[in-house]
Order: sequence, then C-alpha cells, then structure tokens
Amino acid sequence: MATSKLMRAIRVSEFGAPSVLKLCTDLPVPNPGQKQTGDRVFTTGTVTGGYAEFTLASEDTVHKLPDTLDYKQGAAIGVPYFTAYRALVQKAHAKAGETVLIHGASGGVGIAACQIARAFGLKVLGTAGTSEGMQLVLSSGAHLAFNHREKYYLDKIKNATNGQGVNVIIEMLSNVNLSNDLQLLDFGGRVIIVGSRGPIEIYPRDIMVKETSIIGVALYNATNKETSECATALFAGMETGWLKPVIGPEYTLDKAAKAHEDIISSPGASGKMIFII
Repeated sequence: MATSKLMRAIRVSEFGAPSVLKLCTDLPVPNPGQKQTGDRVFTTGTVTGGYAEFTLASEDTVHKLPDTLDYKQGAAIGVPYFTAYRALVQKAHAKAGETVLIHGASGGVGIAACQIARAFGLKVLGTAGTSEGMQLVLSSGAHLAFNHREKYYLDKIKNATNGQGVNVIIEMLSNVNLSNDLQLLDFGGRVIIVGSRGPIEIYPRDIMVKETSIIGVALYNATNKETSECATALFAGMETGWLKPVIGPEYTLDKAAKAHEDIISSPGASGKMIFII
C-alpha cells in the first residue's frame, strides 16, 4: 500500500556535471517489501538510491552494524571496506609478511586497505597528498607514510624496501601512477587497479621482466560467496576493534553537487566523505 509520507532525496534526470544532482523535497517514502530489512545495518548498495532520507536495500546487500559503531561510521563501511578486502585478499591474494603499498591511502578505500592489511600481518606503506593525510594513514595502521607530491617520494619507497620493491600495490589513481608502480614492484608483484580517471602509457616489458600482474577490481562482480566471505572478515574486524572507519567531510543532502565537485578538486583525501541526512 502506498504511503502518504514524503521525503527529501537527490534525483538525476539527465547526464552532466555535478549540477544535475537536484534536491527534491516531495518524493514518497519507499515501503520495504519482502527481504528488504529494517534492522540496524549498513549496506553496499540500494534499490531506490542512497542520496535520500529513506532507501530500500535487498537483504543480500545489507549487513549487521554492531552497536560499537555509529551510523556515520556505518555509512563509511560498505563500498570502501568491501572494495579494499576484495582488492587485497580476493584479487591480490596478499599474504602475511608481504609488503603492500597503498597509493592514495588517506581516502575511504585507502584507510580501509591500511586497516585490513595491518590486521592481516602485512608491512603497510601508504601515500597521501597532505601532511594531515599522512598522519591519518599512519594512525590507520600503515608502518610508513609518504607524500606523493614530493619529487623523490618513489625513491623513498624503494629505499624503505631495501631496494627490493613491494609485493602488492593498491592503486587509486592508475592513470597517474601505473607506469611508476611497475617500477616499484618486486618479482611476481601485483598492481591492483581500484581507480582511474583516464589513460596512461606503460611499457609491457616492465611487466615481463619481473613477471608481474595488473589486476582490475570492480565490486559489482563479486559473487554471493565472495561477498559473504568479505562480510564475515569485516564483521570480525568490527567486533575486535581493528575496523574503525574514519569520517571525512560531511555534507547535507542539498550540497550533493558540491560534494561531487570536491571529490575531483580536493588536494588530498582525508577519510570517507558522507552525507548527513
């Protein structure tokens, strides 16, 4: 039965710049149907859209949110932590004792990757674009942090591995870094592509010489079994305390366009950007 309650939500009716994100104030509140839960949960995806005061999600995309975490933290778990786990464990097959470089470690996925990698026994190196971001990376579990805006930061990373290179790179901006990443890998190393904003030229011989791999990650390809495995591992992190989402900039719903502009223009990420409803 349709509800008479109304809600505020962002609607997009055309392709374009962030300005196409329009706030509507008179949309009907959706009614949960079968297998659309009402418990205290976080979600990795919705049916009706997440930029809203109310949303529907199917039960295979919602997961229990422990009482130890608030809803702001819950909003920062879904995509970032599931992506980081998929990248590190399911795609890179990272093992305890290996060295991982998280390139762009101060954002939502980067912080998640730092915490997971540290909990799983890896040596964790992270980069950020600001001194604040570097401190955040260190407090999130990285052993060492580097400023990727410094001229010779790549040499510093190589030196930190005694010239050997890293086993795994989690890459958030591959159109800028991928060619350099290939130089930083040890024999048999893996670059995991989490993000890219354009093309880049690389030399395949760099991959051949060390028999390295470039592997892409897209969370929507995860099977139910993979998602369940990830959810179980992350819930253990919530229970034991190593999974601690860091909240970055907060925006009200009417500032959705501004949030999207800031994602592109920010000098350096600092935690997970969220909406306050």
